[in-house]
Amino acid sequence: MANDRMKAKYLNPFTDFGFKKIFGEEASKPLLIDFLNALLPQTDKIVELTFKNNEQLGQTDLDRKAIYDIYCENEKGEKFIVELQKAKQNYFKERTIYYSTFPISEQAEKGEWNYNLKAVYCIGILDFTFDDYETEPEKSEVVHTIKLKNQNGKTFYDKLTFIYLEMPNFKQIENKLETRLDKWLYFIKHLEDFQTIPSIFSDEVFSQAFEKAELAKFGQTELANYENSLKIYRDLKGVIDTAFDEGKLERSIEMAKFMKLENEPIEKISKYTGLTKEEIEKL
Repeated sequence: MANDRMKAKYLNPFTDFGFKKIFGEEASKPLLIDFLNALLPQTDKIVELTFKNNEQLGQTDLDRKAIYDIYCENEKGEKFIVELQKAKQNYFKERTIYYSTFPISEQAEKGEWNYNLKAVYCIGILDFTFDDYETEPEKSEVVHTIKLKNQNGKTFYDKLTFIYLEMPNFKQIENKLETRLDKWLYFIKHLEDFQTIPSIFSDEVFSQAFEKAELAKFGQTELANYENSLKIYRDLKGVIDTAFDEGKLERSIEMAKFMKLENEPIEKISKYTGLTKEEIEKL
């Protein structure tokens, strides 16, 4: 198994290291802008992005920290949180809603203020599927775009948008890709398996993406960090996928214990398990 993994030419974008290498570095901005623009309507295209501090503190000591994979702002002051979710976890939707409150509350101005907010987008790339839809057609959907709406389906507030990408539901093959988003989803889902660059990825943006993802270009330190990230991803995903049982505390504890053995930061363990810092330190 280890030999098979070492034969990979490109990194796994579902690892923390791989995701940030492709989308979260300063040099990766053209890739992130292109990916986000593929998700947004034509009228909302991003021209420039600025990375922001990805750690947001609550207003009191009782509030938990929110640590985002990627947190950025466009030239209009609109906020974008991009999160990679590797496997199911307790209160996943609640966690996303909670994260969205920080880019909203940080816009508050001192003194008299008219409450005119900039838009906030929360984007989740899911390496799993939702399992609580009742109708069969929805189960095969890849992109879920969610806004606040009233009882008649009319948008009540259009400046808070949640976009979830269910990657396991994306099953298009290379010669059936139609949109820019199709190409990005195909790239993310199959990157680790590519041995050569498919002909559909012929433009400059994807050429840069493949160059950043090529393991042969990594130095020893980067390669060691990636291999560690890959091990954590596969072991952690195995633990979560086989042990996950929504609402049961012991599953979160099991995952937290594993992450502590891997010397993961307390804040990260809290993010993935929903446990508090105090609960984790007691394990």
